[in-house]
Amino acid sequence: MKSYLHKYINKIDNLPDKLNKEDILNHDFFLEDENKLKVYYAPHNEYVNKKARLLIVGICPGWTQAEIAFKSVKSDLKNNLDIENILKNCKVAARFAGSMRNNLINMLEELLISEYLKIELASDLFNGDCELLHITSLIPYPVFINGKNYTGHTPEIVDSPLLMKYVREHFYQELGQLENKPLIIPLGKSVEDVLRVMIMDNIICEEQCLFGFPHPSGANGHRKEQFINNKNKLKEIINNYFKYFTL
Repeated sequence: MKSYLHKYINKIDNLPDKLNKEDILNHDFFLEDENKLKVYYAPHNEYVNKKARLLIVGICPGWTQAEIAFKSVKSDLKNNLDIENILKNCKVAARFAGSMRNNLINMLEELLISEYLKIELASDLFNGDCELLHITSLIPYPVFINGKNYTGHTPEIVDSPLLMKYVREHFYQELGQLENKPLIIPLGKSVEDVLRVMIMDNIICEEQCLFGFPHPSGANGHRKEQFINNKNKLKEIINNYFKYFTL
């Protein structure tokens, strides 16, 4: 995926240390809009871990991730880091944290992913130097509706020409940079719907996709029930994936 950070370095460097939404959601970082949807630039999806075997895909970054990403870049600019390291640090800093990360790790452990990937613990995937995991979004930049995080509905991603343009121009390109056919974990039905379109278009194959994996957010009150109901199916998908796509 092409990096656009160079276009925004001066603007990011001039941001205040304590960020508010109006510092980012303005004309300086505005990209495009469609009806009530507004897309703004943020840097943390520009780094690609090309050796990844596990790909976790969300809808798009939210405000919290964007805020962390901008602060990370601003800090690294002060330390005169090169662009590649700035983008990598930004990606690591803005990945899942707190309860969402814990929920994700717990489910991956129960699915024995560490054994398949030949690592000690699923939590090792989140070490900054781990090359087995890549986390990204269908839409690389934050999307808002009336100042609130876009959640994949009203409109659905597949029904929005603007959002599907970003999927095709960025996510497709990002997948093309990966050296392996990764096991893809979609976070939520909206992501699954896009992956099914990609399967129909022969961009990916169904054997790569862990359909039915619950969204790890604490806001998903049905997460535990979904996981229990889908656990055997998920284990079967993982087992079959590693038969076809060996390490």
